[in-house]
Amino acid sequence: MNPALARVALAELLGTALLLVAVVGSGIAAERLSPGDVGLQLLENAVATAAALVAVILAVGPVSGAHLNPVVTLAERMLGRVDTPTAGVYLGAQVVGASVGTVVANLMFSLPPVELSTTARSGGGLWLAEVVATFGLLLVIFGVVRSGRATVAPFAVGAYIGGAYFFTASTSFANPAVTLARSLSDTFAGIAPASVPAFVLAQVVGAALAVGAVLVLYPALAGEPPELVLPHEPSG
Repeated sequence: MNPALARVALAELLGTALLLVAVVGSGIAAERLSPGDVGLQLLENAVATAAALVAVILAVGPVSGAHLNPVVTLAERMLGRVDTPTAGVYLGAQVVGASVGTVVANLMFSLPPVELSTTARSGGGLWLAEVVATFGLLLVIFGVVRSGRATVAPFAVGAYIGGAYFFTASTSFANPAVTLARSLSDTFAGIAPASVPAFVLAQVVGAALAVGAVLVLYPALAGEPPELVLPHEPSG
């Protein structure tokens, strides 16, 4: 692996790990701070996650573009912005980083490092919610960047995720690496392993629909050559 790609992999690993520390850690803290009040727990989880996401994107974005999400990387591949080997490095770093972040969050709160979740999340409404959540997330990311407003992308993404915690029935996982990693914590943010495949499939469907929408809304940028990372500046 060349040094530039190694830096990208490290940025994605650390960024995704910190994202999961925020998601899982704030979920555990919310359970302990507000026992018996699920609405308040969700609010605390959402605010902490959205705020941390903005900070993490600002921190690692200049290195890797801050994908932090396999469907973002897959969308970049579908749009021809990264090649297949590079996309593979992104995906591996994201999955490993997400798992590490969940383990760290569990340990911070004196829980077993890995404890499979028993929270079943299944049903047509939840799967549709993941399609909607993922579609909206990618539309926000690519719409902001491709319209020349990349400097506000971290804030737009954080705002969308914070809102989607409440306006989607699934609380907006919208990220296969996050979904898989959250199965490793039997806490507020957890998801049972048996529920993971359907969530991931719904997320992939949402991502494919979003790519189609992006190609229609921004056709002038559809033929750009592949690049290592998604630039946080006007791309055309």
